[in-house]
Formats: sequence, C-alpha cells, structure tokens
Amino acid sequence: MTCELQQIPLKTINGEDSNLGLFAGKVLLVVNTASRCGFTPQYEGLEALYEKYRDEGFAVLGFPSNDFGQQEPGSDSEIARFSAERYGVDFPMFSKISVAGEDRHALYDELVVAQPVADGDDELRERLRERGIKTTTGSEISWNFEKFLIGRDGTVVARFSPDTAPDDDALISAIERELFASE
Repeated sequence: MTCELQQIPLKTINGEDSNLGLFAGKVLLVVNTASRCGFTPQYEGLEALYEKYRDEGFAVLGFPSNDFGQQEPGSDSEIARFSAERYGVDFPMFSKISVAGEDRHALYDELVVAQPVADGDDELRERLRERGIKTTTGSEISWNFEKFLIGRDGTVVARFSPDTAPDDDALISAIERELFASE
C-alpha cells in the first residue's frame, strides 16, 4: 500500500483513530455502504465473504456514506447497530464519510485516482438515469456499495460497480487471485 494511502486518518464506527496501515499485508475490499438502499442486502453477502476468507488474510471494510439518495441518514451508532442486528455484520466498519463530490474523503480521492473505472458502472448509471435519478459521471463513485479491491501489496487492483453482488464470480475470482497469488 502506498505510504500515503496507509496513513490517511480514519475513524472506526466506534470513534477510534485508525488507518489502512493497520491492515497492511491483507487483501481488502473497501465498500461504501448505506442502510436504506436497494443494495443494502449486500451486507449479508459481504459478511459471508469476510467469514469465508478472513483466515486467509482478507477483510471487508465498510464506509457508510449519505451521498446517494440520502440513504444513510443515521448516526454512526445507529448504523453499527442496524448492520450488526439486521445483517450480522462483524467486518470492520468506519465512521460515515463522503465518497463523492467536493467534500470527498481523502481515502476515496486516492482510491478513485488509483482505479478510475468500475466494471459495469456505465450500465448501472444508465439504469439510474432511466429511473430519473441524477447520477455522477466519469471516475466519481456511482452509487452505494461500490467496491475497491486492494491487493496484499497495497495496490488497488480492481473496482466493481455497486450492483456487483458479493457472490459474483468476477468479484470472487479477483479476491481469490489476490489471496492465493503467492501460493
């Protein structure tokens, strides 16, 4: 992981200081989450991925965001309670941040620069526009539950559209490729 990416200050959902450096050497799936989104049931699949691969050096990192459709209005404590009680989330969750627009968090600035295009994003943006939903353009995060895969060496290796389900073959293949590349 680049030194800059590792050292970007973060807060856990419980208010503790953190950064990605604490996860150095692991394969990471960074996901912007929301509790009132059509993709919210992905929490369950993300937790299943975390449980399946955590002993192999994998972690899902959830970053709640209220940037799209005001679908994450709650406080950090409300988000933590909801994700744990409703979906059994045990993977690390972080304090709510902005992932799009002028006030985008520095972590997402770096992620977007490292991987400017998400697989499948154009199709999702078109479906959102057809529903009359204003969408982002270019390299901006398109919606809740967009996923960035970071390899053990800290390189951002892939970016997946929000509608890529946690059990999608392409996502699982990419995770396994990173986890087992040195074996």
